[in-house]
Amino acid sequence: MRKVDLADGAIAGAVGSTALNVVSYLDMTLRGRPESDVPQETVDRLAGIAHVSLGSDGRAANRRSGLGPLIGYGLGIAAGVAFALYAGGRRQPLPVATGLLGAGVMTMTDGSITALGISDPRTWRRSDWISDIIPHLAYGLTAAATWNRLRRPSR
Repeated sequence: MRKVDLADGAIAGAVGSTALNVVSYLDMTLRGRPESDVPQETVDRLAGIAHVSLGSDGRAANRRSGLGPLIGYGLGIAAGVAFALYAGGRRQPLPVATGLLGAGVMTMTDGSITALGISDPRTWRRSDWISDIIPHLAYGLTAAATWNRLRRPSR
């Protein structure tokens, strides 16, 4: 595994994370739904586990607002790097790569909020699942397309 492959995986993960956020914000705009408080709750739980103070009320809220999305980007980039390890530097069929990346990052995010006791996907409504699946598919598609674009074409 070359370092450039891992860097390309990180780039693909960052591009996928951006697409996930764009789709989520479009959903909020179109349906008029509020922003999820799950990222901020995740920050609170992780800070509690690590025994780290986020500061006074105003600063703590601002730190939650900043750290929540950063954790999401971190997970997305990590999923891209993990995919690079799986792919071994080779281009992958777009449907397979989309599914692996989308399902992988969705499992990481939903698994972490479940493990932290923030949410239980077994209790989600259909609209909750749609709001979760579609952005993760956008992540998978754009990350997979980016990964393949960064690979040399087969001869």
